[in-house]
Amino acid sequence: MARPDRRHFYPKPDTRTGEGLWLYGLHAVRVALANPDRKVKRAVLTTRAVEEIGPKLLGRVRQELADGDAVAKLLPAGAVHQGVALQCDPLPRRDLEELLDVPSDRRRIVLVLDQISDPQNTGAVLRAAVAFGVAAVIVQDRHAPPESGALAKAASGALDIVPYVQVVNIARTLEQLGDRDFWRIALAGDGDGPLKDALPAGDVALVLGSEGSGIRRLVRERCDVAAFVPIDRAMESLNVSNAAAIALYEMRRS
Repeated sequence: MARPDRRHFYPKPDTRTGEGLWLYGLHAVRVALANPDRKVKRAVLTTRAVEEIGPKLLGRVRQELADGDAVAKLLPAGAVHQGVALQCDPLPRRDLEELLDVPSDRRRIVLVLDQISDPQNTGAVLRAAVAFGVAAVIVQDRHAPPESGALAKAASGALDIVPYVQVVNIARTLEQLGDRDFWRIALAGDGDGPLKDALPAGDVALVLGSEGSGIRRLVRERCDVAAFVPIDRAMESLNVSNAAAIALYEMRRS
């Protein structure tokens, strides 16, 4: 790979955060730079990170060479940055109606996350969503992790691929999905039967709740059915991201 043109670099990075959002980690930054909807401002990175990301993606952003310690100063303590930090704007908010208007030649699946607030869990769910071709991940704006470097790192680039739709009211959104002929399934340990028996032929909205309180009553009442992923009795429950991956596999397999 050709060496970067150092005339485009600045010897001493500005360590003030300024406005915007800082993403970090090689994969999260690569995918963000490849996303035309992501407005990027500056990248602070090591020589090794420049070589890893490559000139094609870095060509759209102002770059500043720095050592690893200087990169770390831009980010929260303990952030695993892999030598790169990207300052950018948050992604534009996505409109659910516009997303649902896009035609699809296969079953559409949307994930609805009810009060899952941990960015690590949400990031892992986003990764599973991309892996299984989910049309959108819907969260409530007041009870979900905001877009952040931690969320983007946990999602390993998925945040810039699958639409992350923030809504005001989950229950009303489920009504909206029902009006669009989505079959709404609450994934719960005390569901009426296994997930494979609850699947329709058409589009599905799968609702996942937090590991502590689960799916709220009003949200569950807006679902058409409750179902569970069969697991051995020796284990009480699965991590929500693991449950999401298994459920999505089951839906695509069927």
